[in-house]
Amino acid sequence: MSIRVLISDYPHRSIALVTPSHALIFRNSPSSIDDNRNGSVTSFHTIPVRNSTDGTWASRCMVEFVDVPTADLSDYRTLSPLAVHGTLGLITINNDVFLSVVTSCSKVATKLLGNGSFYFSTDFDLTNRLQDRSTDASTLDIDNLDESFLWNSYMIDPLVKFRSRLVAHEREALDTSGILTSAIRGFVLTITIPPSSAPLRTTRVGLPSTLTLISRLSCRRAGTRFNSRGIDDDGNVANFVESETVLWSPSVVGQSEASPHEKPAGTCFSYVQIRGSVPVFWEQAAGLLPGQQKITLTRSAEGTQPAFDKHFGELEHNYGAVHIVNLLSATKPGEAELTNAYRKGVKFSPLNRTGEKQLEDHLLLTSTEYDFHAETKGPHGYEAASLIRRHIDNSADGFAYYMSEDVEDPTEDSYEGPHRRTVVALQQEGVFRTNCLDCLDRTNLIQTIISQMAVEAFLGHRGERAASDFWMRHSSVWADNGDALSKIYAGTGALKSSYTRHGRMSMAGAVADFRKSAARLYINNFADKGRQNTIDVLLGRLVGQTPVHLFDPINDYVTAELAKRSSKFQFAEDIHIFCGTFNLNGRTAGIDQDLSSWLCPQLERSRRQPEIVAVGFQEIVELSPQQIMNSDPTQKRNWEKAVRKTLNRNASLDGERYVLLRSGQLVGAALCIFVKSSVLRNIKTVEGSVKKTGMSGMAGNKGAVAIRMDYAKTQLCFVTAHLAAGFSNYEERNRDYVTIHHGLRFQRNRGIDDHDTVIWMGDFNYRIGLSSDKVRGLIQMGDLETLYENDQLNLQMVGGLTFPYYSESRITFDPTYKYDLGTDTYDTSEKARIPAWTDRILRKGTNLRQVDYNTAPLRFSDHRPVYATFICTVNIIDEEVRESLSRALYEKRRSEVGDPAINDGSEDTDDGDLIGYDSIEPSLPPASSDKRKWWLANGAPARSSIKPPQRALQPNPRRPSNPFGLSDEPDWVKVPRAQPTQSIINRDVAPPPPSPRQPTNGTRKLPPPFTEPTSSVDSLTRNISQSSLQGVPPTARRPSVTSTASSSSKKAPPPVARKPLHLTSPSPKASPSVTNVNAFASSSRASVAPTHPPRPTEIDHTGFAPPPRRATGGVPSPALIPRNEVRDPPTPPQSRRPGELARRMGTDGPNAERPRPTLPPRQPTDLLAGGGDEMGGWTALQPN
Repeated sequence: MSIRVLISDYPHRSIALVTPSHALIFRNSPSSIDDNRNGSVTSFHTIPVRNSTDGTWASRCMVEFVDVPTADLSDYRTLSPLAVHGTLGLITINNDVFLSVVTSCSKVATKLLGNGSFYFSTDFDLTNRLQDRSTDASTLDIDNLDESFLWNSYMIDPLVKFRSRLVAHEREALDTSGILTSAIRGFVLTITIPPSSAPLRTTRVGLPSTLTLISRLSCRRAGTRFNSRGIDDDGNVANFVESETVLWSPSVVGQSEASPHEKPAGTCFSYVQIRGSVPVFWEQAAGLLPGQQKITLTRSAEGTQPAFDKHFGELEHNYGAVHIVNLLSATKPGEAELTNAYRKGVKFSPLNRTGEKQLEDHLLLTSTEYDFHAETKGPHGYEAASLIRRHIDNSADGFAYYMSEDVEDPTEDSYEGPHRRTVVALQQEGVFRTNCLDCLDRTNLIQTIISQMAVEAFLGHRGERAASDFWMRHSSVWADNGDALSKIYAGTGALKSSYTRHGRMSMAGAVADFRKSAARLYINNFADKGRQNTIDVLLGRLVGQTPVHLFDPINDYVTAELAKRSSKFQFAEDIHIFCGTFNLNGRTAGIDQDLSSWLCPQLERSRRQPEIVAVGFQEIVELSPQQIMNSDPTQKRNWEKAVRKTLNRNASLDGERYVLLRSGQLVGAALCIFVKSSVLRNIKTVEGSVKKTGMSGMAGNKGAVAIRMDYAKTQLCFVTAHLAAGFSNYEERNRDYVTIHHGLRFQRNRGIDDHDTVIWMGDFNYRIGLSSDKVRGLIQMGDLETLYENDQLNLQMVGGLTFPYYSESRITFDPTYKYDLGTDTYDTSEKARIPAWTDRILRKGTNLRQVDYNTAPLRFSDHRPVYATFICTVNIIDEEVRESLSRALYEKRRSEVGDPAINDGSEDTDDGDLIGYDSIEPSLPPASSDKRKWWLANGAPARSSIKPPQRALQPNPRRPSNPFGLSDEPDWVKVPRAQPTQSIINRDVAPPPPSPRQPTNGTRKLPPPFTEPTSSVDSLTRNISQSSLQGVPPTARRPSVTSTASSSSKKAPPPVARKPLHLTSPSPKASPSVTNVNAFASSSRASVAPTHPPRPTEIDHTGFAPPPRRATGGVPSPALIPRNEVRDPPTPPQSRRPGELARRMGTDGPNAERPRPTLPPRQPTDLLAGGGDEMGGWTALQPN
């Protein structure tokens, strides 16, 4: 079905995928993203990604699926004249959202992303084998796509979730539209078999048969050759490929010819086999010398078994019985080591345990070790590979194959024609799992032979035989398959493809293999890193990479509600962690000693068997010039056995057992992680990494080894480091830390700081900055405090120069370096090194609490081992409870608010207008949006309709302006007022800020009353109010705020504070009025004890007792002068209209000398709390 791509840029960028009947519209919502980042969006909640490194939010856009007749597409224009064939989904790159669409296609295969290894289908499920698909091949069931092989799962997942929330008919319409597609990576090819070469003979002339090969590469542990090896904790293996051979042949069903609109009837054969990396934990480093890439097992057999069992348990569930075909060499040391580990896993697998009456031929897991190189080394060459048939014949017969037939059901109505349906005749009941080292060249050749065996069995059961031409076509398809898979994993075509394609190895094929090997060396060493990053971006696996969030109000509500109710499905659990570090000084004599004093110290019983034991070693081998460039794992393995033996000897008393989870080594530094076997089920994603710092990063004599893991939902990271030596090289040690911190990376670009809990241990080599005699004397005195005050690591951490945000427990033990071997005496050699705490353990994490920090008396090294114990709080989530709660919340919310709609015909819509949202509190209005604001009513400021609970109560002006803030102030206060209708509280004039001369703290205070009152507040207020209404000329009286407000229909402007006289130049013109000053400004200044008398102000005293007014002429009456008059009062402030001030003062100008009245110092008085008697003793100053 053809799909058009339309675009609109106003008001926001929108893209529509339009079919003849429906449209899928995406609209960017930048305003919502910005508001969300600013915390101003309250209509929905978005949960940030947990492991985001840059703190950014997920890119958001809105989506709707509507009928074309109801969609308003008038503002859209055509983006591209090319028709598209569906969308692969959305992806974010540099915070920009990209919509991936398919613009060109060919039959069966579609070239995507520029390298031809991706394939898509809009009506055929490429992710599942035929046996697991619906018999209706014309239907693409999106709900049943196998995400293990769905490479656009990350991109299409937001759309799949959106689809799942549609009603049934909309969901069906979206599926029928062909907009959503499924894409796989691997190889897909269909070739036509002419009737003359068809293996099945039919009487229907002219209809060819088809041979199809579909290889599905798993995306679970995807990566390039040396970046993805072995297995992970979820049981996923590298380069896991499911290859399906499909043969379709027409057959005669009835005598009538099939009409053009009918699907030709026929017989379908399918056979599936799989390949995958050796399912143990192993790694291999890329190198420039062919065959010299060293293989390293990174986990013990006990630690590997749970993941091994997961892998084969899933294979048994999906395919039935599994027959392993191991093609590794028995003579190459690395491959032989992998074979031994593989053999151990098979031996202890639950699928390999026979019952009393069960025969070995009926095991669910069997294994065949077939040394491909040894078998094909003779004169027959690769032709001898076919001898593997005799080893797998029995299993091939037992596994069978899948076969279905199309049959016609006749109907009574001859006009309708017969009804065709598919009937499954046989199913495959087992699978061959083939592997070599890379699972490419040898594996592809053997799989070609197994596929041929299956087709031969199918034809033999029908009494048919295939011609040689058919087998040449079959071999050619498999050769193309090997080249395609090899290019994905190794960068070049497969080796030995010449034999696979032609059945013989020519000189040209040998030269081609040599050329491919050389190309692989270059690609694996210099190009695979970029290819790996591309894969991780496509699959959304980079740390901090956020998926596109398709805005759905209901789903956002559910997400927010789940976060509030996390206690119902998430709980915390405390685990114990033991960490130890020991510089062995290259000694091996201590391996046979009892390590219990270090690894199993006498602690409280609850801490004696921690769930995790992390042990770090330094100088595990002698750091000779020959050793610093390479790592010898022999000593590491010996110490692993010694540590595990010690742990299990102490744990056996309680029936527990420790297993080696993972270990790593960098020349002399090694880190080993042991865990209880009972907690292995809670641990996933165990990864290791190293970082060299010696010789500017070229040598491994100094550096760090790190191992990280996920314990339930908590991420843990352990680092052991050996930093630069030397008394005065603390700056170099600081640089070593920075190099390790920034340069050490795990998979998917995860760093050390991308974890909830981080523990560093090792020989950090920081010294004590005192002389040797001084240090030794302080040690004898037991003065560890003075030593610690001069410790270089302590000083550097306090200065923020190294290990920022890390903590160290208090040191209560003597310096651990340097001792004479076998004694407790510090260095007596000629160098007489200064004792120091070189061996340290540091921690970081809010969920981590350290309990112990001590050393152990092991004397076979010049260092003493150090240990620390921790209690770590980890989060555990019950996924079943969470999913059940999520569904219940979604259905409830959907029933309450209905389905949101985007396309309402308006251009200024925004996310918050899609749906009504409840208030966060019952007394508050609903959240606002760009169209609806709770503080506006029909475009005008909203007026409060709240009435005081009692007549004498007024809003408390001391309460903070933010209604959502916490405050001890009451909402209402009792204030008796003479004229409540003219109260300043009900006025629209906002009080001005206080004068900048004397800043205040915002409290309202009045001066204390005089002892002899001259008039009451009520009479004073009444007299002033009456005088203001009698039309007195401005020159005879000073107008009040009340008179100004009553004489004008407009609001009075906010009063402005006067400037001091010495800061204001005289004005040549006089003004006919005087600016009024707000009462809040003058009263608030009294809260600060002034050194000068505060200038008097004029206020609106309709409802409050006015303070005394400044006399405008003559000497003030003695009765009006405060008792505690301040000497030498400052120059009174000048009015903004100096001419008026001169007339009031009876002078010719502002510089005339006049007596200046003053006010007494004001004591704290609440303006709104008391009654009118508080102003007793004060009278208004009247002009002379």
